[in-house]
Amino acid sequence: MFRPVRFRKGQMEFHTFGDVNAPAVVLIHGVLTPWQVWEPQIAHFQAQYRVIVPALDAHIEEHPSRFASVQDEARQIAEYLQAECGGKVFAVCGMSMGGLIADCLYERGDTEIRHLVLDGAPLLRVPGIAVSWMTRNYLTIIRKVQQRDPKTLARFCRDFLPEKYLSSFLKFADTMEPDSVRAMLHSVFSTVPQFCAVKPPARILFLHGTKAAEKLSQKSAAAMQRAYPDMQIKAYPGKNHIEVLIYEPEVWLNDVLQFLAGC
Repeated sequence: MFRPVRFRKGQMEFHTFGDVNAPAVVLIHGVLTPWQVWEPQIAHFQAQYRVIVPALDAHIEEHPSRFASVQDEARQIAEYLQAECGGKVFAVCGMSMGGLIADCLYERGDTEIRHLVLDGAPLLRVPGIAVSWMTRNYLTIIRKVQQRDPKTLARFCRDFLPEKYLSSFLKFADTMEPDSVRAMLHSVFSTVPQFCAVKPPARILFLHGTKAAEKLSQKSAAAMQRAYPDMQIKAYPGKNHIEVLIYEPEVWLNDVLQFLAGC
């Protein structure tokens, strides 16, 4: 069903679907997540929009690549959108780290974004000791995945990524370098958006769960709403980080479509 048109911009790759003359919807994935997790959203949006799905640096299946910073990812996406869409898009949706990149793209101010949807975006600085712990944890996960450790793969599919996307994940995980992991975690948890006044302003929706792992997302949503009082926040009771988006995409789509329709 999915036959993307692939375009490379620097290291990053862009997969596109739908009518190239239609308004654009951009979908940005997160850390250790293949772009294919957006397949349910692509299937819906491509009937009406031009759907653009970046494969972020260090997450590209076809060739090794290195991740530098969330700001550099936002820059590459902005340059692509300027060249391909005239710098105007109907909506940008980002999950987790992709949500931070989406906000960086918005805060740059050189891309006109009508709707911004952030799911579990980490927009606040995290203490260094916590970043060090998370970095060691992610490095261990990647090492064990590269070794095809059965317990790690089973836990990964149970808690983080449906098994149908595992083969796509393994293709880029096998070439992911430790320095890219360190750069991702450092950049994500040291970047604090300035929430500058961007014109024309976007309509903003921030989604998050309510479990303990979502405390950072909840605090990020509250901080962003102080800067943009008209933004909307939707909490999913009892849900974990981007759990609804990945494991219940029909629920996520229903909520986002209502938002995009102005409901």
